[in-house]
Amino acid sequence: MPKIVFRDTGKIIEGVEAVKEFLEKYGITYERWGVERLPENLRKNYDLSKEEQEAIIQAYKEELDRLKKEKGYITEDIVVLSEKTPNLDDLMAKFKREHHHTDDEVRFVVDGSGVFPVKIDGQIVEIHVGAGDLIVVPAGARHWFELDENKKIKCIRVFKTPAGWEAIYNENEKATMND
Repeated sequence: MPKIVFRDTGKIIEGVEAVKEFLEKYGITYERWGVERLPENLRKNYDLSKEEQEAIIQAYKEELDRLKKEKGYITEDIVVLSEKTPNLDDLMAKFKREHHHTDDEVRFVVDGSGVFPVKIDGQIVEIHVGAGDLIVVPAGARHWFELDENKKIKCIRVFKTPAGWEAIYNENEKATMND
């Protein structure tokens, strides 16, 4: 179940429709695709083979094709973060720094959960996502990503070009998705 938490006030918005309605006002796309169609071994496995990754992507082919057509995306992949991820703390240190991209940040959560803090109207708004949630943070929006108490997430990422995903922390510092 998606949730929005305002860091300043603690105000909470919960539920698919309420979250979607709030985020749409700020150009952030939220959709609920669900994960019921995936076998449990594909949802719960955090050590995926290339074939298993492709099976997850194929399970969402219709939604991905629609999104690509609507927004001009061309490619997708799977990202997995968990206790098995080498150098997880170093990697998370990069994701936790405020940044923006020249491309949209598109994530469909296959399993696990996390938080996308986004700056909206001068305040920090935490967007809590979990299995079945799709979020599209538009290009230029200042944001970052944090794992929550579960410390794991598995997502389909969608790109116009991998170079567009480079994190821009400030005018002189960039990090690529391979850093």
